[in-house]
This record gives sequence, structure tokens and C-alpha cells, in this order.
Amino acid sequence: MPVRSPRLKIIRRLGVPLPGLTRKTAGESPAEPRTRRRRPSAYRLALEEKQKVRFNYGVTERQMRRYLEAARRLQGHTGENLLLLLERRLDNTVFRLGFAATIPAARQLVAHGHVRVNGERVDRPADQVRVGDTVSLTLEGAAEREPVLRVPAHLRRDPGDATAGRVIAMPARADVPFPVKESLVVEFYAR
Repeated sequence: MPVRSPRLKIIRRLGVPLPGLTRKTAGESPAEPRTRRRRPSAYRLALEEKQKVRFNYGVTERQMRRYLEAARRLQGHTGENLLLLLERRLDNTVFRLGFAATIPAARQLVAHGHVRVNGERVDRPADQVRVGDTVSLTLEGAAEREPVLRVPAHLRRDPGDATAGRVIAMPARADVPFPVKESLVVEFYAR
């Protein structure tokens, strides 16, 4: 797992709730971070934006660089393409459909073989879902809870079956559940 430090400490340091990292909020912890008195440098701002994206989606630095290269090859804005590629990851889709409380929990469901895409068992959390794919769970009790976040417009949870959902469209920039300046992420990797 790429995140090795305590999750609440990361959220407090970045100052933004990351719904994919943990269900807890920084307000639940009694210790408040010390504030910096100096204005942060441009490098630090870009680094923090990159870290927000990395920690929320739970990708390593090497994976992040590969996603950025793939985003550069697509038409459109590189930063938006990067976020949309990360939103299309299977572990993120399982999380956004409400089958897991966090992205690490969704990654574990996928890695242990409890997720099927179009009826086929998939155990690679980084697989990209496409429009028309059906994502389902083989575990009955895992999908009984409500989604932590609202189900985004590009996904639809099956009303008759609590363990299935469908990808009905490509994700949009508005579907990213936390504030991020993707241009700073691209700028960080351009150095």
C-alpha cells in the first residue's frame, strides 16, 4: 500500500478531506497541526496537489507518472485527463458505487477476487472500466451499506441488485470528489 503514514495525519497536513483515503475527518482528532508562518513556495503548492491526488487514489509515484504519460497522449487537457483516468480505475469504481468504505478497502476486494466485471473475475485494481461495463460483487454482505459519497452521474447502482452497478458514461471533471488544481500536478511533473 502506498500510504504508509497515519491517514488522519496526511489529511490534516494537506488540509482537505480525502474521501477515498479514510471515512474519518481531521476534526475528530484533538491535535491540530502547527501552521506555517511563511508563505509556501510554488514547488510546495504543486507537491501538495500531487500528493492529494496520489493519497486519495492510493497510487504509487511510478503509477502516477505512467498515468500522466497516458494523459498526455489523450486529446484535451492533460490534468483533466489524468483525473479522469484515475476515476476510471476499478478500485475507485467499486468505492464510488458504495461497495467499499474506502479505496484501500475496494482495492482489497478486487485483489482478493471478489469483484466481477461483465461476469469475469478481475483481480487487478488498476484495470480501467469502460462505458457499458457491469461491476458486481461476489460477497453478499459487502454491499449492504450506503455509499460514502453520492454515486456520480457516470455510474448507476442496480436498483434490483445491491451487489451490482453499471458504468453508463465516461467520468466528468465534476465527478472528482475533492478539490484539486490539476494544472499544478502537471506543472510538478514538468520540472
